[in-house]
Amino acid sequence: MEKAKLELTVGVFVLVGLACLGYLAIKLGKLEVIGGQVYEVQAKFDSVTGLKPGATVEIAGVEVGRVRAIRLNSDQALVGLSIQNGVILYSDTIATIKTRGIIGEKFIALSPGGGGDVLKPGGLIRDTEAGLDLEELVSQYIHGKVK
Repeated sequence: MEKAKLELTVGVFVLVGLACLGYLAIKLGKLEVIGGQVYEVQAKFDSVTGLKPGATVEIAGVEVGRVRAIRLNSDQALVGLSIQNGVILYSDTIATIKTRGIIGEKFIALSPGGGGDVLKPGGLIRDTEAGLDLEELVSQYIHGKVK
């Protein structure tokens, strides 16, 4: 009887541990188990060096979405963005690739504008600014091409 009680306690402890491990894996992996209320828009960039799917999309430092996908469209990168419902973007929104810290992760900062029409799901953000490529700047400095 005592052995069965001990085995039951250990089993419950293992299940709780596995549940905690699963929760941490989802949170740290930034996965969405249950589809949130989001809509998708796209942005065209000349260069998306260092940007990866899953990167955050922010407005005024507040996370409002994630980079869903990155693909090549003729000679530009087409970036799919998942934006939370309730966040209103306009046709004059500006998307900029920024770096967190000196050598940190890349993310997209949005300036939502205020003029123009509301950007509908599937819409295109036309005003974009590629991120600063630190390696290219160092290379230009070393080779004396900085103006």
